[in-house]
Amino acid sequence: MKPKKKDIRALTKEQIRQFFIENGDKAFRGNQVYEWLWNKGAHSFDGMTNISKSTRQILEDNFVINHIRVDQMQRSTDGTIKNAVRLHDGLVVESVLIPTPTRTTACVSSQVGCSLDCRFCATARLKRMRNLNPDEIYDQVLAIDNESRLYHNRPLSNIVFMGMGEPLMNYNNVLKAIDKITSSEGLGMSPKRITVSTSGVPKMIKKMADDEVKFKLAVSLHSAIDDVRTSIMPFNEKFPLKDLREALEYWYQKTKSRITYEYVVWKGINDARKDIDALLQFCSYVPCKVNLIEYNPIDDGEFQQASNTATDNYIKALEAKGFVVNVRRSRGKDIDAACGQLANKS
Repeated sequence: MKPKKKDIRALTKEQIRQFFIENGDKAFRGNQVYEWLWNKGAHSFDGMTNISKSTRQILEDNFVINHIRVDQMQRSTDGTIKNAVRLHDGLVVESVLIPTPTRTTACVSSQVGCSLDCRFCATARLKRMRNLNPDEIYDQVLAIDNESRLYHNRPLSNIVFMGMGEPLMNYNNVLKAIDKITSSEGLGMSPKRITVSTSGVPKMIKKMADDEVKFKLAVSLHSAIDDVRTSIMPFNEKFPLKDLREALEYWYQKTKSRITYEYVVWKGINDARKDIDALLQFCSYVPCKVNLIEYNPIDDGEFQQASNTATDNYIKALEAKGFVVNVRRSRGKDIDAACGQLANKS
């Protein structure tokens, strides 16, 4: 039985260089292959045109490139694009290109399904099947960068880890992917244009601070009252708000990087004055801004967008205390590409 071929993108550049030395070739051949794999996004060894046929055959005999495939691309009336991405083992995740007049943002997935159990999110209803590898995260970004250039005549400008999965439950692979995305040998993007969004895993937020990451942090908050938050995000029982607060204070003390709170206002759940007051108190702990996000229903009607008056009450109260607040209108709702809607319906 033939040994299973190794995914070449699981190797470091040094390991690829070493492979060539051991096979009687020059080390610099490894640099060429590495550039094809990451900077040029090669899908096959055949496409590596500045490498001899015999060398490509050696690569073919020993390795595979487990590249993603965009199975289905849907375009919204507002210009949003949703990709159903087929992985090498047949599983599917979704990623989204969100255009505005000044930027294009990639919303990428980090897990197949999700480790957490937020009741308002379609992805949380899929069990977590596995974590994505660094190259699978990278490939989503590369595909969206190509689509941005093709359909919007400009390169990708921003990345948010707000697709399927909880990024901090796949921490090592997410960090490796970001290293590749920000490397001059990869896509060369600034880490300041990348935001990792978490539902709030205190231990991992502290680890990020200790690791001195340079990207931005967003927290999917939705309530600053423990029992309300637990009712919509049951894992909050395990990671209560006092632990989250302590982790965020630690994050700011270490990084001096302001936090973004993502917050949906729902009818009858968190649209009362007490909810606003609790959020104002929570916002006072560390420098932050608040994104009020329009809710996107996921079929069963249990959660409903609060009235405009309720949202306005939040805006007025936050602005009166000097907090920056933005209202995020959802994009791509007609193709189930909006926040919380990614569920592999395709």
